[in-house]
Amino acid sequence: MLPIHLLLFRRLFAVWLLVSALVGGAVYHLEMRQIDESIVALVASRVGEFTESTDLVPVAPDTGGRRAADPAALAAKAEAFARQRFVTIAVVDRAGQTLVQFANPRYADLAERFKPYRQDFPRDGLSHHRKSAVGDDNVVQVRVPLPGKDGAPVGYFDGVFAIDQATIAEFERRIWRTLAAVLVATLATSLLLYPVIIALNGDMLHFSRRVLKGNLEMAAVIGEAIAKRDSETGEHNFRVTLYAIGLGETVGLPPATMRKLILGAFLHDVGKIGIRDSVLLKPGSLTTDEFAVMRTHVALGVEIIEGSEWLREAREVVECHHEKYDGSGYPRGLAGEEIPLVARIFAIVDVFDALTSHRAYKTEVPLEMALSNIRQGAGSHFDPRLVAVFEGIASRIHAAIGPLEGPVLVQRLREKAIEYFIADSLGSRTA
Repeated sequence: MLPIHLLLFRRLFAVWLLVSALVGGAVYHLEMRQIDESIVALVASRVGEFTESTDLVPVAPDTGGRRAADPAALAAKAEAFARQRFVTIAVVDRAGQTLVQFANPRYADLAERFKPYRQDFPRDGLSHHRKSAVGDDNVVQVRVPLPGKDGAPVGYFDGVFAIDQATIAEFERRIWRTLAAVLVATLATSLLLYPVIIALNGDMLHFSRRVLKGNLEMAAVIGEAIAKRDSETGEHNFRVTLYAIGLGETVGLPPATMRKLILGAFLHDVGKIGIRDSVLLKPGSLTTDEFAVMRTHVALGVEIIEGSEWLREAREVVECHHEKYDGSGYPRGLAGEEIPLVARIFAIVDVFDALTSHRAYKTEVPLEMALSNIRQGAGSHFDPRLVAVFEGIASRIHAAIGPLEGPVLVQRLREKAIEYFIADSLGSRTA
């Protein structure tokens, strides 16, 4: 199981990544808007330099148009101004007649590639702009009104401005500096929160362990009481649960499923509490009617655990541990993979422990004989694939678990159960 500090660090790191992505995305979007506004402001300031010194005078009262006092001077000024990274420049009067137009030969290729992106802005006395990416180049198309002495527009400046790579690079550096600052700030906040969370989590984890320990002890006591009533020993429940954990680990059960298996192994015969002693403790063979009564312990067990949300996870084992792979079991006659996996696992280890452990009415059988019996039941009583897996680990887990008794057995199971229940509550466990 991963240490709690590492688990919390991984989760805090994941939160940092998520927050960084969300905040970074928002910051990037805002920065891009500000950069666009800065670029437009840059172009507007350049256009302002042109319009402030451009004097247009009326041509004729009936047309409302205006002409430059000196068209040649205006054309010369436009040409000089256009060389400051303008792709094209045009000055039109209020009637839309072009007064001067200039195309910068330096940007002839860019002007040609920009044609599909060109937009005809309205002449409404307002400034308009539009930023476009043309391949690797960025341009801003503008239309700015040229104010007369009375403030009303007497013409318009139309231009296409090419943004140089140095300006773009500076804006990109600005974005990355801002994003880096955001990432560092969120990381610093996460690191500062880490010890606080660890401190707060200490009490919570201690309390959770106590609650889990209490719940597990409750399940163990119930299972042990039933086992003692049935067989005069409660160690069967502890051993069979450890065997089930060993097979479940080998199969690769996730923690949530392992919890079902552990609780089910503890409580598999809990329904026997409702079976009368004359049937449960009868030394000889049961009659047909008595066996029918004994079978009801499955339904009784399900009824008992359904009253507890925590114990309810044992249902698959409690309800199906007497089902057989060929469909001849009870209570539902399930077959094959219709039987829940945890119940198929438990069926094998339950019979294995019954064969290899001493009871008042029988002696244990040797390991190989027990495995032979299990093997003979593959395909009829047991899932043959699980039998094959169990054969590969039976000798090891039997040597480790079989000899354990009393408090040592209880402590071993408590450690394994707590490990899986804590791992499941935290949502992670190492393989």
